[in-house]
Amino acid sequence: MNATIIFGGLVALMLTGMPISIALGLTVLAFLFTMTAVPIDTVALKLFTGIEKFEIMAIPFFILAGNFLTHGGVARRMINFATSMVGHWYGGLGLAGVIACALFAAVSGSSPATVVAIGSVILPAMTRQGFPKQFGAGVITTSGALGILIPPSIVMVMYSVATSGMQATGPDGQVVSAASVGELFMAGVIPGIILASLLAATTWYRAYKNDYPRLPKASWLERWQTFRKAVWGLLLIIIVIGGIYTGVFTPTEAAAMSAVYAFFIAVFVYKDLKLSDIPRVLLSSANMSAMLLYIITNAVLFSFLMTHENIPQALGEWMVNSGLNWWMFLIAVNILLLAAGNFMEPSSIVLIMAPILFPVAVRLGIDPVHFGIMIVVNMEVGMCHPPVGLNLYVASGITKMGITELTVAVMPWLLTMLAFLLAVTYIPEISLFLPRFLGM
Repeated sequence: MNATIIFGGLVALMLTGMPISIALGLTVLAFLFTMTAVPIDTVALKLFTGIEKFEIMAIPFFILAGNFLTHGGVARRMINFATSMVGHWYGGLGLAGVIACALFAAVSGSSPATVVAIGSVILPAMTRQGFPKQFGAGVITTSGALGILIPPSIVMVMYSVATSGMQATGPDGQVVSAASVGELFMAGVIPGIILASLLAATTWYRAYKNDYPRLPKASWLERWQTFRKAVWGLLLIIIVIGGIYTGVFTPTEAAAMSAVYAFFIAVFVYKDLKLSDIPRVLLSSANMSAMLLYIITNAVLFSFLMTHENIPQALGEWMVNSGLNWWMFLIAVNILLLAAGNFMEPSSIVLIMAPILFPVAVRLGIDPVHFGIMIVVNMEVGMCHPPVGLNLYVASGITKMGITELTVAVMPWLLTMLAFLLAVTYIPEISLFLPRFLGM
């Protein structure tokens, strides 16, 4: 009954057009003050302690690094390198776009940032080369979603934050803890490479089928020159992933290092970003960080209410007692998350759903790391379909295409992503092989 009241109130407030963060806060406060005896000072304390986590500091640092890289010419050099390698294949510029998105995703952590950085450079080039605008838009909109699967990923940090400190009992009675940011980052590497390969294969097939243009084959000297120019940006991948794996620094420290490094190469190495532009980049990063931190604060309060009312535990008991097994639960979760993606953005979905679903998943014997990667892939799909897919709106601004037209354009790649989601859901080793191999 309490769960019905809480979620009914939340949906009702969201239907009024109220921002999700405010709707979360009002729902929690209204329920706590009218239907529980929880002291007000506990609520205030929870608001502050909710974001008093070291991992959360990674979010503003990754956002700042992504903004430095977006404005600092790193994307253009990555595109030139990718084009020199695969430009002579069918759909060469499209393939270069997929590879460039994967490379930029490995340094930015943000999906919309990847679409902006790569799309604003490569989409006009594809149009000049003779590619249909719909083809280019489909490639970049979906490939940009790699920004939240290939580490570092802000959405993975969100999942870790939303479930941090939570422990649940597995089917064998063993207590299972939440996944760490480092584990999730390593778990995202192989799925990210596989999805990038599948999107590239879809791009190549459609280009081959329609005989789209190909570029002249670059010489090895040209490839070396483009690699040399792009290497400063590519080194950031090694710094972040290598640093976390070797234990030189934590994911949060890696985020701070990436921000400093991105600033250095954008201003002093590539010199595409002037010192006079720094305040604008800092302000933009602060705005985005403040928005996400405000959502996190209210989502933590919502999670506290769920735990206080024992809703996740009750849900887990009901599912186990009703005979629902792990594979049926995963189908239900996928449907729920894909449906939520129709009207909510990824950060809000993860922060609301993860604390509720995590104990149930563990109770049914599902690994927390595998479950986290599955949620992230769901968020990827949600960013590429209407009505609130962020990548669609970003791509629409670049291409000047309507959302309906873009939705049709992305469909072949979106179907590929859905097939990949099915594979990630039911083949846990895709996510778990690398963390286990590394002893994590």
